[in-house]
Amino acid sequence: MIWVYCWMVALSTQAANPGGPTDHLRPPGWQGNPWGPQATEARRAGLIPPIPMTPAMAKWERWGKRVLRDGDIVFRLDDARALLGYFPFSRFIAQATASPFSHTGIVAIEEGRPFVYDTSAGGVRRQPFCVWVLDNIGPFGVRRLRSDLQSYAPGAVAYCRRVFEEQPPFDFEFDPDDRKLYCAEMTEKAFRSQGLELSEPIRIGDWENLGRYPVFSWLIRHLSRILLEQPISLDQHVWVPGNNQCGIWASALLETVHAPPQLAGPDPALTRLPGQELKRDLGLFRFVQAQIRRSLADAAVRLALGDRLGFFLERARPWW
Repeated sequence: MIWVYCWMVALSTQAANPGGPTDHLRPPGWQGNPWGPQATEARRAGLIPPIPMTPAMAKWERWGKRVLRDGDIVFRLDDARALLGYFPFSRFIAQATASPFSHTGIVAIEEGRPFVYDTSAGGVRRQPFCVWVLDNIGPFGVRRLRSDLQSYAPGAVAYCRRVFEEQPPFDFEFDPDDRKLYCAEMTEKAFRSQGLELSEPIRIGDWENLGRYPVFSWLIRHLSRILLEQPISLDQHVWVPGNNQCGIWASALLETVHAPPQLAGPDPALTRLPGQELKRDLGLFRFVQAQIRRSLADAAVRLALGDRLGFFLERARPWW
């Protein structure tokens, strides 16, 4: 009970959202989507600073120029979180769907270099590939339309450019309509706009490893009744990044350009293991507990030493 109380206090007093590496590239003082149409034009016009290129980014830039093509689908494991940054939502999605990935995007070769169109909580984004890959915290993969289907790639990229300009909001409710989009939905619909169905949506209740997380799956469904206009249910069908057997990755219309080791062959870690259900939930609870303890420790320092040091700690957090 003490731990639950601490969680409630932390949720009500401080948002412990560490942000990803690309969040720290946000232009100073910029309001709104830092990778949306307005920010893109502002960078071109020199109104906001250009994106700094680190050695790691330069390496990915060279790799992307050499390997990637229009319409390629890129996959990664995100660190996106919910509940004010305490719950590892991306990791939960990846593990519950038996996938090494939680996020997808579509490549477009523009200005002589690869960019990635995707969508996140801030809206539809256009990022240089060398920036997009910075938010990867695990496996990374690339799949491409088969050679006999390459003529469909430009149309899929055109769809991405159109929704980038329109900026539909992120679909937290996983609704199948076009008013809002989540990442795998945007990827799938880009190709469906050209008449290609890469994969079929999967019923949430049928996710391969959802049974490993009975507590968190119950919490998500019930919290969604409070936080969302349309609650999430087990009967909803959603598109997922997938693995070798299901989802976008498994599409027979695609060929592999780059695969992480766990998708190069059968992976025992991605199969259902009997008797492990509560252990999986416990692992996520421990992750959340660590985030809350860290948040409460920060709050204690703020109270003891004042807001000035607290301001410094907030700015220094990404480097811890």
